Amino acid sequence: MLATGQQDKLASLADQLGTEGRSLWQDARRRLFRNRAALASMIILGIITLLAIVGPFFSPHPYDEIYWDRMTIGPEIANSHWFGTDSVGRDLFVRTMYGARVSLMVAFLATGVSLIIGVTYGAAAGYFGGRLDGLMMRFVDIMYSMPFMFFVIILMVIFGRNIFLIFLALGAVEWLTMARIVRGQTLNVKNKEFIEAAVASGVSTWGVISRHIIPNVLGPVIVYLTLTIPQVILIESFLSFLGLGVQEPLTSWGVLISDGAKEMETAPWMLILPAFFLAATLFCFNFIGDGLRDALDPKDR
Repeated sequence: MLATGQQDKLASLADQLGTEGRSLWQDARRRLFRNRAALASMIILGIITLLAIVGPFFSPHPYDEIYWDRMTIGPEIANSHWFGTDSVGRDLFVRTMYGARVSLMVAFLATGVSLIIGVTYGAAAGYFGGRLDGLMMRFVDIMYSMPFMFFVIILMVIFGRNIFLIFLALGAVEWLTMARIVRGQTLNVKNKEFIEAAVASGVSTWGVISRHIIPNVLGPVIVYLTLTIPQVILIESFLSFLGLGVQEPLTSWGVLISDGAKEMETAPWMLILPAFFLAATLFCFNFIGDGLRDALDPKDR
């Protein structure tokens, strides 16, 4: 028989072990929140997103309203032009917030398109293997050989500059690296015991891929997603800078930066403010991606 004190110690130790038992995702979340740069980036990105959603409601000016008597006015409180006006008298604060909506929406939806295509394509190629895998990867290599920006521009010239087609055009070229990453991870897990057990128990091929393969390769995919989003934002901004992005009166950060670059000497606020929001968003996503990479790495303890 154990003494009462020893029993209490054993019970306390058991409770402690039970309390500290965490899954991979719980441990990753704890490690991510301990990363100060990633945590600060999530807060800043949340503030920017919140401003993009509710910010225009606090301004009395519509994003497409032209004030001919207030052209190129610097930031002022009197007329509620907190970021000033642009070269045709439109309120820059509201347009910057609407630009955030468009840029973030393009980024998330285009990334979602690339996620669906890339994960499905890569998982199928890695799981089936053999000649089918070789054929699918050679197609990816051919797509890689094409000039990336040239391909996007061709798609937009053929299908027009509709904002929803921008999502499809960007997603249609961003899935290639995602497919390669998922294929490599699938090759690592497809011969594991739990996959063989699922096949032996009669699970269908697509059931194995969707229920067992894809959930076990999500770690690298999530990290790459956080790096794809700023890349898509930059591409959309560049296209808008060239005049191939969203059309007036709708705007994005790329359009605002393009307009601000033309008035940089006389109205520097037109360039500085949209560029600041764009740079802050890109930094936030990159810091979050670094934090997720460290949090999801099982070897980094």
